[in-house]
Amino acid sequence: KRAAQLISKIIGIKDLHADHAASHIGKAQGIVTCLRATPYHGSRRRVFLPMDICMLHGVSQEDFLRKSQDKNVRDVVYDMASQAHLHLKHARSFHKSVPVKAFPAFLQTVALEDYLKKIQQVDFDIFHPSLQQKNTLLPLSLYIQSWRKRY
Repeated sequence: KRAAQLISKIIGIKDLHADHAASHIGKAQGIVTCLRATPYHGSRRRVFLPMDICMLHGVSQEDFLRKSQDKNVRDVVYDMASQAHLHLKHARSFHKSVPVKAFPAFLQTVALEDYLKKIQQVDFDIFHPSLQQKNTLLPLSLYIQSWRKRY
């Protein structure tokens, strides 16, 4: 949560709207990081997903350790990805109020959105091999969004 806020402070932004957008970006970043790290942690027999969401869908930690592709497991991932997407949407709703010089601090939204799109394309199968591959076009996307003054 603090990364985007810290970056905006470093570049000298003192703005309530920028802080609010940064807070939502930070929450989205935390959720995406948790999702991205799930296969790695699972390979070490650890699961750091919210148990309340897992229980809501009848999913156990063991399901993630077994790399289950059941619908219930994908529903957990869907719920978490949806929350991250909502936080990005909220952050972007401040676009017109946030000072333009704060945008470089918020460009991480491009990578977050990229991962959320990729996970949707594989029907929320968090263990799909394509999610472990780099997006070679990501630097270009970052440049374009930077040039367009959008986050």
